[in-house]
Amino acid sequence: MEQGLEYAQMLEIPVSTVSVVKKRSLFSRRSKPADDLKERVVESVNDRLDGGELPEQPSEAAGFVETEDLTAPVKTKKKMGVAGKIIIAETAAACLLAAGIFLTNVFVPNTAINTFMGGLTAVKTKEASYNQFKLTSVVSELSDASVAVTDDGVIHFTEKAAVYPVCDGEVASVTETDSLYTVKIAHTSKFTSVITGLDTVYAKAGDQVKSNLPFGYSKGENEVRVAMYDGDTLLNCYTLSGAVPVWNS
Repeated sequence: MEQGLEYAQMLEIPVSTVSVVKKRSLFSRRSKPADDLKERVVESVNDRLDGGELPEQPSEAAGFVETEDLTAPVKTKKKMGVAGKIIIAETAAACLLAAGIFLTNVFVPNTAINTFMGGLTAVKTKEASYNQFKLTSVVSELSDASVAVTDDGVIHFTEKAAVYPVCDGEVASVTETDSLYTVKIAHTSKFTSVITGLDTVYAKAGDQVKSNLPFGYSKGENEVRVAMYDGDTLLNCYTLSGAVPVWNS
Protein backbone atom coordinates (compact mmCIF):
# COMPACT_ATOMS: atom_id res chain seq x y z
CA MET A 1 0.00 0.00 0.00
CA GLU A 2 2.88 2.33 0.68
CA GLN A 3 4.06 1.90 -2.92
CA GLY A 4 0.55 2.82 -4.13
CA LEU A 5 0.55 6.02 -2.09
CA GLU A 6 3.93 7.16 -3.38
CA TYR A 7 2.85 6.69 -6.97
CA ALA A 8 -0.31 8.74 -6.38
CA GLN A 9 1.72 11.53 -4.82
CA MET A 10 4.03 11.62 -7.88
CA LEU A 11 1.08 11.97 -10.25
CA GLU A 12 -0.37 14.88 -8.19
CA ILE A 13 -3.97 13.99 -9.01
CA PRO A 14 -6.95 12.99 -6.87
CA VAL A 15 -7.56 9.27 -6.79
CA SER A 16 -10.99 7.87 -7.47
CA THR A 17 -10.11 4.24 -7.80
CA VAL A 18 -7.18 1.94 -7.30
CA SER A 19 -6.56 -1.70 -7.98
CA VAL A 20 -4.99 -3.63 -5.17
CA VAL A 21 -3.75 -7.13 -5.62
CA LYS A 22 -2.99 -8.85 -2.37
CA LYS A 23 -1.31 -12.20 -2.34
CA ARG A 24 -2.89 -14.76 -0.14
CA SER A 25 -0.71 -15.53 2.83
CA LEU A 26 0.23 -19.10 3.35
CA PHE A 27 -0.10 -18.64 7.10
CA SER A 28 -3.40 -16.77 7.14
CA ARG A 29 -6.58 -18.55 6.39
CA ARG A 30 -8.73 -15.46 6.36
CA SER A 31 -8.22 -12.02 4.82
CA LYS A 32 -10.30 -8.91 4.54
CA PRO A 33 -12.17 -8.39 1.32
CA ALA A 34 -10.26 -6.58 -1.46
CA ASP A 35 -13.06 -4.04 -1.92
CA ASP A 36 -12.74 -2.86 1.66
CA LEU A 37 -8.96 -2.41 1.18
CA LYS A 38 -9.41 -0.38 -2.03
CA GLU A 39 -11.89 1.98 -0.41
CA ARG A 40 -9.57 2.69 2.46
CA VAL A 41 -6.65 3.49 0.13
CA VAL A 42 -8.77 5.87 -1.99
CA GLU A 43 -10.15 7.65 1.06
CA SER A 44 -6.67 8.06 2.54
CA VAL A 45 -5.23 9.65 -0.60
CA ASN A 46 -8.21 11.96 -1.19
CA ASP A 47 -8.18 13.12 2.44
CA ARG A 48 -4.55 14.14 2.12
CA LEU A 49 -5.21 16.13 -1.07
CA ASP A 50 -8.31 17.86 0.38
CA GLY A 51 -6.35 18.88 3.46
CA GLY A 52 -3.90 20.89 1.36
CA GLU A 53 -1.11 18.38 1.60
CA LEU A 54 0.60 18.47 -1.73
CA PRO A 55 2.97 15.76 -2.66
CA GLU A 56 6.58 16.78 -2.69
CA GLN A 57 8.36 17.17 -5.97
CA PRO A 58 10.54 14.22 -6.83
CA SER A 59 14.12 14.78 -5.86
CA GLU A 60 17.33 12.92 -5.74
CA ALA A 61 16.54 12.07 -2.09
CA ALA A 62 13.31 10.40 -3.20
CA GLY A 63 15.24 8.31 -5.69
CA PHE A 64 14.49 10.36 -8.80
CA VAL A 65 17.59 11.72 -10.63
CA GLU A 66 17.39 13.95 -13.70
CA THR A 67 19.37 12.38 -16.52
CA GLU A 68 20.64 13.77 -19.81
CA ASP A 69 19.26 12.62 -23.11
CA LEU A 70 21.93 10.21 -24.25
CA THR A 71 20.48 10.07 -27.78
CA ALA A 72 21.05 13.79 -28.43
CA PRO A 73 24.15 14.63 -30.54
CA VAL A 74 27.06 15.79 -28.47
CA LYS A 75 28.72 18.96 -29.73
CA THR A 76 32.44 18.98 -29.22
CA LYS A 77 34.57 22.11 -29.46
CA LYS A 78 37.93 21.57 -31.01
CA LYS A 79 40.75 23.40 -29.38
CA MET A 80 43.15 25.21 -31.70
CA GLY A 81 46.75 24.23 -31.22
CA VAL A 82 49.75 26.52 -31.04
CA ALA A 83 50.78 25.68 -34.62
CA GLY A 84 47.37 26.72 -35.96
CA LYS A 85 47.54 30.05 -34.14
CA ILE A 86 51.03 30.71 -35.55
CA ILE A 87 49.86 30.00 -39.12
CA ILE A 88 46.89 32.37 -38.73
CA ALA A 89 49.15 35.10 -37.34
CA GLU A 90 51.67 34.71 -40.18
CA THR A 91 48.90 34.82 -42.79
CA ALA A 92 47.45 37.99 -41.28
CA ALA A 93 50.90 39.62 -41.18
CA ALA A 94 51.53 38.75 -44.84
CA CYS A 95 48.17 40.24 -45.86
CA LEU A 96 48.91 43.45 -43.96
CA LEU A 97 52.35 43.72 -45.57
CA ALA A 98 50.93 43.20 -49.06
CA ALA A 99 48.23 45.81 -48.43
CA GLY A 100 50.83 48.28 -47.15
CA ILE A 101 53.07 47.80 -50.19
CA PHE A 102 50.10 48.21 -52.53
CA LEU A 103 48.98 51.45 -50.87
CA THR A 104 52.48 52.92 -50.86
CA ASN A 105 52.91 52.00 -54.54
CA VAL A 106 49.71 53.88 -55.33
CA PHE A 107 50.10 56.95 -53.13
CA VAL A 108 53.85 57.20 -52.38
CA PRO A 109 55.72 55.54 -55.27
CA ASN A 110 59.18 56.87 -54.36
CA THR A 111 59.49 55.41 -50.86
CA ALA A 112 62.60 53.51 -49.77
CA ILE A 113 60.76 50.18 -49.61
CA ASN A 114 59.44 50.61 -53.16
CA THR A 115 62.93 51.42 -54.40
CA PHE A 116 64.30 48.37 -52.59
CA MET A 117 61.56 46.04 -53.90
CA GLY A 118 61.97 47.47 -57.39
CA GLY A 119 65.68 46.73 -57.25
CA LEU A 120 64.95 43.12 -56.34
CA THR A 121 62.44 42.61 -59.14
CA ALA A 122 64.09 44.67 -61.86
CA VAL A 123 65.61 42.63 -64.64
CA LYS A 124 68.80 44.20 -65.87
CA THR A 125 69.38 43.74 -69.60
CA LYS A 126 72.75 44.37 -71.13
CA GLU A 127 72.76 46.87 -73.97
CA ALA A 128 74.13 45.82 -77.30
CA SER A 129 77.45 47.40 -78.22
CA TYR A 130 77.67 49.62 -81.32
CA ASN A 131 79.42 46.97 -83.46
CA GLN A 132 76.50 44.56 -82.97
CA PHE A 133 74.25 46.80 -85.05
CA LYS A 134 73.95 46.18 -88.77
CA LEU A 135 74.46 49.53 -90.55
CA THR A 136 72.57 50.69 -93.63
CA SER A 137 73.14 53.35 -96.28
CA VAL A 138 72.28 56.97 -95.43
CA VAL A 139 70.84 57.45 -98.93
CA SER A 140 68.47 55.40 -101.04
CA GLU A 141 69.85 52.60 -103.19
CA LEU A 142 68.30 54.39 -106.16
CA SER A 143 70.10 57.65 -105.37
CA ASP A 144 72.97 58.90 -107.58
CA ALA A 145 74.62 60.59 -104.59
CA SER A 146 78.37 59.98 -104.29
CA VAL A 147 78.91 58.90 -100.64
CA ALA A 148 82.40 58.93 -99.10
CA VAL A 149 83.99 58.65 -95.63
CA THR A 150 86.80 60.76 -94.13
CA ASP A 151 89.82 59.31 -92.33
CA ASP A 152 88.34 60.20 -88.98
CA GLY A 153 85.09 58.31 -89.80
CA VAL A 154 82.59 60.93 -91.03
CA ILE A 155 80.29 59.96 -93.91
CA HIS A 156 79.53 62.85 -96.28
CA PHE A 157 77.89 63.71 -99.63
CA THR A 158 76.61 66.79 -101.49
CA GLU A 159 73.69 65.65 -103.61
CA LYS A 160 69.92 66.02 -103.70
CA ALA A 161 68.65 63.00 -101.76
CA ALA A 162 66.42 61.66 -99.03
CA VAL A 163 68.43 60.90 -95.89
CA TYR A 164 68.08 57.69 -93.83
CA PRO A 165 69.40 56.76 -90.35
CA VAL A 166 72.34 54.33 -90.21
CA CYS A 167 70.15 51.99 -88.08
CA ASP A 168 66.96 52.08 -85.99
CA GLY A 169 66.80 54.53 -83.10
CA GLU A 170 65.02 57.44 -81.43
CA VAL A 171 65.39 61.11 -82.25
CA ALA A 172 67.16 62.70 -79.26
CA SER A 173 67.20 66.29 -80.54
CA VAL A 174 66.56 68.51 -83.55
CA THR A 175 68.33 71.89 -83.83
CA GLU A 176 68.40 74.56 -86.55
CA THR A 177 71.26 76.86 -87.55
CA ASP A 178 71.14 79.15 -90.60
CA SER A 179 68.11 77.31 -92.00
CA LEU A 180 69.96 73.97 -91.83
CA TYR A 181 69.01 71.22 -89.39
CA THR A 182 71.13 68.98 -87.19
CA VAL A 183 69.57 65.77 -85.88
CA LYS A 184 70.92 63.53 -83.12
CA ILE A 185 69.66 59.94 -83.08
CA ALA A 186 70.12 57.64 -80.05
CA HIS A 187 70.54 53.98 -81.00
CA THR A 188 71.42 52.99 -77.40
CA SER A 189 72.29 55.02 -74.32
CA LYS A 190 75.89 55.29 -75.64
CA PHE A 191 75.73 54.62 -79.38
CA THR A 192 74.50 57.72 -81.26
CA SER A 193 74.70 59.30 -84.70
CA VAL A 194 74.66 63.01 -85.60
CA ILE A 195 73.50 64.21 -89.04
CA THR A 196 74.11 67.82 -90.13
CA GLY A 197 73.32 69.94 -93.25
CA LEU A 198 69.66 68.88 -93.73
CA ASP A 199 67.22 71.22 -95.45
CA THR A 200 64.11 69.39 -94.13
CA VAL A 201 63.45 67.10 -91.16
CA TYR A 202 60.38 64.87 -90.98
CA ALA A 203 60.75 63.80 -87.34
CA LYS A 204 60.87 65.50 -83.94
CA ALA A 205 62.50 64.67 -80.62
CA GLY A 206 61.11 61.46 -79.15
CA ASP A 207 60.06 59.93 -82.49
CA GLN A 208 61.21 56.45 -83.43
CA VAL A 209 63.08 56.23 -86.74
CA LYS A 210 63.71 53.19 -88.92
CA SER A 211 66.63 52.44 -91.19
CA ASN A 212 64.32 51.83 -94.16
CA LEU A 213 62.42 55.14 -93.83
CA PRO A 214 63.86 58.61 -94.59
CA PHE A 215 63.74 61.16 -91.77
CA GLY A 216 65.25 64.14 -93.65
CA TYR A 217 65.96 65.66 -97.07
CA SER A 218 68.81 67.53 -98.71
CA LYS A 219 68.41 69.85 -101.72
CA GLY A 220 72.01 69.17 -102.66
CA GLU A 221 73.16 72.75 -102.02
CA ASN A 222 75.04 71.95 -98.77
CA GLU A 223 77.16 69.04 -97.61
CA VAL A 224 75.42 66.44 -95.46
CA ARG A 225 77.66 64.86 -92.81
CA VAL A 226 76.96 61.74 -90.72
CA ALA A 227 79.12 60.98 -87.66
CA MET A 228 78.73 58.01 -85.25
CA TYR A 229 79.75 58.08 -81.57
CA ASP A 230 80.30 55.62 -78.77
CA GLY A 231 79.67 57.95 -75.87
CA ASP A 232 81.87 60.94 -76.66
CA THR A 233 84.24 58.95 -78.92
CA LEU A 234 83.95 59.45 -82.68
CA LEU A 235 83.88 56.04 -84.35
CA ASN A 236 86.05 55.39 -87.42
CA CYS A 237 86.23 51.58 -87.23
CA TYR A 238 84.23 50.95 -90.41
CA THR A 239 84.55 51.23 -94.18
CA LEU A 240 82.07 51.80 -96.99
CA SER A 241 80.87 48.96 -99.18
CA GLY A 242 79.38 51.07 -101.99
CA ALA A 243 77.23 53.47 -99.93
CA VAL A 244 76.76 51.04 -97.02
CA PRO A 245 79.02 51.36 -93.93
CA VAL A 246 80.43 48.04 -92.64
CA TRP A 247 82.19 47.49 -89.31
CA ASN A 248 85.82 46.45 -89.50
CA SER A 249 86.32 42.86 -88.35
